[in-house]
Parts: sequence; C-alpha cells; structure tokens
Amino acid sequence: QVQLAESGGGVVQAGGSLRLSCVASGRIFSINVMGWYRQSPGKQREMVAIVTGYGPTNYADSVKGRFTISRVNVNTAYLQMNSLIPEDTAVYFCNARGLDHRDDWGQGTQVTVSS
Repeated sequence: QVQLAESGGGVVQAGGSLRLSCVASGRIFSINVMGWYRQSPGKQREMVAIVTGYGPTNYADSVKGRFTISRVNVNTAYLQMNSLIPEDTAVYFCNARGLDHRDDWGQGTQVTVSS
C-alpha cells in the first residue's frame, strides 16, 4: 500500500500560480504512474495530469499550456499551476497507480481561485 500526502493548496487570484506537492510513502517502488485529479462540488472527479515513470505526461485539455506535472524522484511529484482561472477551483487529489493497476489516493488539497 502507498500513502500519499498533498500540500500546496490555497486561495489565489485569477492569473496567479500555485505549486502542489505529493509525497508518497510505503511501497513507493511499486508506483508506476503518478497523477493529479480534481473534483468540484456536484461534479465527477477528473484527471488533470499524469506522468508515467519519469517520462510521458498526459494533460486534460482544459489545463494544457498552463499546468505542468513533474516527478522528481521515486516518491515525489509536483503540479505547477500557472494562469489559474476560477474554473480551476476544486479539491485536488494525488494518485499513485502501481504496475498491478492498484490505485492509491491522497486526502486532497483545496485550491480556490478568486475572480
């Protein structure tokens, strides 16, 4: 099992930036994909960005060109969020997926973008 701890959320004005951090513990060498998902009230959880290993990345169309995901070591990933808009307001969850396709989730961190 992998435990995930997110940090870096907060309140920011539109056009601002935030960096979210995700630190994994436990069976960290089983992690294949790390990613960020978000959920707004009344909406389903959606993928924001994922990174496979230390390489290929995939982004939601709504954040392309504004957000960057990076995995800096076996247990740490960041999400750099620039040019934030009110529609980015959500709880952001870190996800770790193993080679066995097991998913582990963090508790989430709130991001609020004011207009």
